[in-house]
Amino acid sequence: MNLNDITLPSKQYKRRVTIFTISAVVVSLACIYLNFNPIGFFTEFHFVRDLLGEMFPPNYQVLAENASIGYAILQTLSMAFLGTIYGGIIAMILSFLAASNTMPYKGVRIAVQAVVSLIRVVPALVIVLIFVIAVGPGAFAGVLTLVFVTIGTFGKLFADIIENSENPPGEAIFSVGASRMQVIRYSIIPQILPTFIANLLYAFDVNMRAAIGLGIFGGGGIGFELQMAKSVLHYKEVTALITIIIVMVILVEKLSDYLRRRILGEGRLR
Repeated sequence: MNLNDITLPSKQYKRRVTIFTISAVVVSLACIYLNFNPIGFFTEFHFVRDLLGEMFPPNYQVLAENASIGYAILQTLSMAFLGTIYGGIIAMILSFLAASNTMPYKGVRIAVQAVVSLIRVVPALVIVLIFVIAVGPGAFAGVLTLVFVTIGTFGKLFADIIENSENPPGEAIFSVGASRMQVIRYSIIPQILPTFIANLLYAFDVNMRAAIGLGIFGGGGIGFELQMAKSVLHYKEVTALITIIIVMVILVEKLSDYLRRRILGEGRLR
């Protein structure tokens, strides 16, 4: 065989093999460090089977026996609603201060953008733990957490929406003597208001899911009831509460999607 007939591996092939090898080594080391054995899920599956046997059938009688369940559901919805409203209003105000076409002072824009970015990078679980320590466990801590989460999530998004609004209408109004506030009122706000409202509906959907998880860590609501049922090993009640949560999440999601379509048009963003 002639050496000229041997085809050497290409650089791209060597690069792929190197990346795959490094990834496999990193994954293996992580599994070893965490003592994680994927095969153990199948070899110890009888524990999962035993748990499922304790969880089914669900005990829906808990809805009649425990009057606090209905109150917890209403509390969760209220937490999501108030967190969305207060957080959305503050996020809107900050977005106008952070957008380049509504705030002429660069120092103010940078300061507001830094505050929003700082809020956004802090995990929700850290925020709820801070508020649970500060104001005590309950719905108040959950609402404050959702307010901060909404500000961090939608503050920058709203600022981007404002900056991407069409400039010609505002320039036309400004050319005939309108003030900056009049340009914002009659040009920018009419363009962005439908998108703002649609995003707030999405925020309510997200916050409702988050409120359930926050309840497990002391934020109140149906999540707290779920944690209490789990702590006393009432697994049939846990299954019933999980079913209620799934139904509630689906209903809120469908309602939010319907209202967003009505505001933005049938699948047509404006």
